[in-house]
Amino acid sequence: MAFWRIWPNWNRTPKQETTSDRSCFGSRNHTPGTWRNRASEIDVEVVARYLGAKVKYRPLKSCEARIVGHADRAIITVDTRATDRRKRFSVAHELGHWHHHRGQCLICRSTDIDKPTSDDRRERGSNPELQADAYAADLLLPGYIFRPLVSDLDRITLTGIRELATLFDASITATAIRALSTNRFPALLVCHGQDGRKWFRRPPVVPDRWFPRADLQPESAAFPLLFKNGIEPKQPKRVKASAWFDTYAADRFTLIEQPFGLPNSQVATLLVLDDVAMLSQ
Repeated sequence: MAFWRIWPNWNRTPKQETTSDRSCFGSRNHTPGTWRNRASEIDVEVVARYLGAKVKYRPLKSCEARIVGHADRAIITVDTRATDRRKRFSVAHELGHWHHHRGQCLICRSTDIDKPTSDDRRERGSNPELQADAYAADLLLPGYIFRPLVSDLDRITLTGIRELATLFDASITATAIRALSTNRFPALLVCHGQDGRKWFRRPPVVPDRWFPRADLQPESAAFPLLFKNGIEPKQPKRVKASAWFDTYAADRFTLIEQPFGLPNSQVATLLVLDDVAMLSQ
């Protein structure tokens, strides 16, 4: 376990944009055709330096990143063995702690970064890791760039999410969660390990009764991917909703699923509820 310490007195978030911020994020005064160019210009090390944090890279044990600070200065250390995309998110995640939790001592494990714990609709307010992840998403996938690009999508698909993730140099998971947070798509993202459901994301457009099962069912495409070392399917699959939801109405509907592999022997699945009758309250 790695310990990091944060001291108080910081009041700004990525949403409070200034002229200096725009040198990192790009100006708002761009035509829609230039959003794609601006998405790749977000330099997290420049942002960290502006916020008083210096980023260093070296091998770490038991964690992927940590932050130590005093007054208005901090040092963020990131594991050199992580992928470049993971390093970016780790820096942004630690900046989230720098903003939200200065003055607190917390334990930050490597599995905490970019890992939602449950239904974000209920837990973000009290969970420091979700707060840090939300800050990171605001930083790496800023709404004023992300929303215009998402609005170009007629429906949410894993292919579209992958394209956006590449564009923003962000993880597929973070990008999918960000897309769901726009509340434009009737879909869920559900993560399972071999011991059961780890977490899920469900936007408000999806009624509460569609609560995903704790265990994967054999008829889902995610089952062989998780338990039989199967190949990640290239195309989405239509299955009965009862494969994912244990509710009285599930047998009446079908949905579209597409799983993808995650680190630590986990699988996330994008579930698209394309039957409007499933969305009636």
